[in-house]
Order: sequence, then structure tokens, then C-alpha cells
Amino acid sequence: MADDDLMPVVSFGSLMSEGITLSRRGQHDKALGCFNDALKLRAGDKHCLITRSKCFLKLGDTENSLKDAEASLQIDNTFYEGLYQKAETLYAMGDFEFALVFYHRGRRLRPDLHKFQLGIHKAEEAIINCIGNPSSVKLESKEELCFVSRQAESKKDNQKQQNKPKDQKDQKHTKKQSPKTEQQLLGQLYADKAYLEKLLKDEDLMQSSTRQGAKVMDLVLDGISYLNQRRDFWQQQKPIYAREYERKALRQSRARDKKQKPSDIARSIAKEMEDIELMLARGSAEQSCRKAERLLKKIQAWSENEVPNKYELIGNLHSCIGNAQLAMGQMEAALHSHKMDLECAREHTLPDAESRALDNIGHVYARIGKFQQAINTWEEKIPLAQSSLEKAWLFHEIGRCYLELDNAEVAQDYGEQSLQSADEEGDVEWQLHATVLVAQAQVKLKDYQSAILNFERALEKARLVPSETAQNGIIA
Repeated sequence: MADDDLMPVVSFGSLMSEGITLSRRGQHDKALGCFNDALKLRAGDKHCLITRSKCFLKLGDTENSLKDAEASLQIDNTFYEGLYQKAETLYAMGDFEFALVFYHRGRRLRPDLHKFQLGIHKAEEAIINCIGNPSSVKLESKEELCFVSRQAESKKDNQKQQNKPKDQKDQKHTKKQSPKTEQQLLGQLYADKAYLEKLLKDEDLMQSSTRQGAKVMDLVLDGISYLNQRRDFWQQQKPIYAREYERKALRQSRARDKKQKPSDIARSIAKEMEDIELMLARGSAEQSCRKAERLLKKIQAWSENEVPNKYELIGNLHSCIGNAQLAMGQMEAALHSHKMDLECAREHTLPDAESRALDNIGHVYARIGKFQQAINTWEEKIPLAQSSLEKAWLFHEIGRCYLELDNAEVAQDYGEQSLQSADEEGDVEWQLHATVLVAQAQVKLKDYQSAILNFERALEKARLVPSETAQNGIIA
């Protein structure tokens, strides 16, 4: 609700609450801005670092996600949320072995949390999928695949070295990968490497420099060196025999059964969900909505054996569709989607999803000016609120709606409940908001003396935040 009489106060608590709410709605870029501002007010807060790390991960920025997770652990090396977030980020980066280490560390700290055990299982499965079973692979004897195993390659090189003349033994070994093998290792990057190597033959170009003074030859050589390093890395992480094994296993799997395994389906769904959220975060609401609708149809066609959390995903997708429709200004459609989310949550007893749906429905009603419907919806959410902070903003929003409906007496009551919850949480910012709401309700009730006292209390809170804008607004 917009308040013409008082500018919103910006504090750590309000920024965190707003960021979490935006993140739940899939607006991760906006949420990131809130977390950045929150950390400016309270640098080094480990909980804020973790929420921002999750936000970075949703946006695909694994490097910054890892930095925040590690920063939280530097503050508290027993912070289990930091361990879990670091493991999740490493897993997303493809560093499955390191992810496994941190999943294990987290489980030792909190054996009661099932998510660490799940992390261990998925990391172990990913490692097995990458490495394969070398003993079951039999390759043809080709020059391009002459390194069936590293031990065999090493033995062959030693024999060659012994047969070389003495003058050749002193020369540096510069064995070059065959084009076919190198193409298998580099994939799409092979064309880039071939292009850079072609540029090296242009002597005039190689002698030239960029506007910044860098030599073109150095830049080209750096590019080739980087691609060679990636080639060697991929050869080490997934050698040719493992690639051959995967291709063979894939062919056998398709021939045996065209249906996807549950683990493959889960990974595919997780990737598509991330894409849906990322599209919405980047402002592509229409694309996000279409992709979510397609995925919803696919999940509805699968069985619960294939997708164990089928109904949780269905509700989540209705929520994503509703958020995208809200961003496109399709209010009635958004309301329908969030009600579908609510229906699914209640039918399958999903309290978190029910709370999310009620929150979203209330916001849509408030946006279109149906304040009584917003009040009714948010009042249903009250028993599902899990913290004093959540109750503080929920009571405040309900009170604001009553104020819009000129029911100042009930608005004052909810303002006092919001203040009580804010006091329990010790959050100065929500204490300020609640006190202002009470004061404004008292003005409408013409209880001017009480209103002045509450505005004075609000002014004291505004000085603690601190916020010069809020102070000026309260004084006015």
C-alpha cells in the first residue's frame, strides 16, 4: 500500500523481508538489489550472505554465489547453511567431488537434516555418471584413440623414448593430439581453436597491436593456450573411454527403454524451473509464462513414480505462471493461477505452498483495489506465519487495508498487533512502520493526543534506523 503521508523507511530488516519476498516470486534480480543494500547496512551478516548466494545461484552466477557462501563460513565455520550453500554451488559448477566433501561436513554437523543426505546421494550419482565404468568399455584399435588408458599410454611413451636416438631424447616432448581426438575433447570450441591457429599464419596481423597497446599475437596465443588447458582438463575429468562408455550406455538405454529415469526427469525439471525463474527475473514474463505452461502439461502427464514431488511442482508452476501474468498486468489470470496453487496445496497438505499462495492472492487483490478480499485472504494466512517478523508485516498489511477502507479502529488494532510482533523480533524498522500505522489510525479517530505521542515514538525509531527522509515525514 502506498502511503502519501510517510516515505518508506529503508533498514536491514525491511530490505531482507522485501528481498526474500521478491525471491519467492521469482524476481531474483530485484531481490539481489535488496540484499546488496542490506549488506551495506550490516556488512558481514552471514544469513544475508547466504540469501544473496542463493539469489546469485538462481541467476546462474555461480562464481559470486560461491564467494558469498565462503564468506559466511569465514565468519562462522560451523554455519551449516553456509556449508550446504557452498556444496550446492559447487555441485552447480560441476565440481561434484568438492561438493560431496561439503555435503558430508554438513551432515556431520546436522545429521537430522535430510537435505545433506540427499546432497550426498546426488553428488555420488553425478560422479558415477561422469566417470562411468572403464572396465566395461572396449575400444577399437585406432590411432586417434591410442590412449585407451593413461597407464597404457605412459608405457607406450616410455618404449618409444627408449628407442629414440640420444639427440632426440634431449628434445622436449611436444606430442600433439590428433584432430579427431581434439575435436571430441573440445566439442564446439574446436572451431574456435582452428580459427585462432589460422590467424597465426597471417604475419602482418600478428605484428600489429590493439588500440590499448596489446600485441595481437599475444592475445591469439593466450586464447590457444586457454583452449589447450581446457582440452587437457576435459581429457582428465572425462577421458575418451568414459565418453565412449556414456555414448554406448545411452544407445543401450534408448534401445531398452525410451522412458526417462526419475533421476533424469528430476534434473530436467530443475533445469527448466531455473530457466523459468531466470526469464521472469530478466523481464521476459511472457516467455517465462509460456515455458511454465509447457512444463506444467508435461508434469501432469507423468506419474508419481516418475516425479515423486509431482503436486508440489504443479503448485509451484501455477505460482510461477501467476507471477508472470501479474508482471504482464493480467490481474484476473494471475488471480486464477494463484488460486490453482492454493487449491493444489490444500488438496495435498502442503502448508508452505498454501502460505505462498495466500500471500500472492492477497497481493493481487490489493493491487486491484479489492482491499476487503485482500484482508480476508491475509487473515487466512495468519496461522501459517512461522515467525514474529512475518506476522509483523502481515498484520501491518492487513491494517493498511483497513485504513484504506476507512475502518480506523480495526486498523489501529492490527497496527498494535504488528508492533507487538515487531517488539518480539526486536526489529526497529517494523516497530517504526507499526507505530506510524497506529498513529495514522488515531488521527482518523480524532485521538490527536495519542497520535502525537505515537508519532514522537516513531520519530525516535526513525533516528535509530536512521532515516532522514522518515524523520522529515514524521515531523511534517
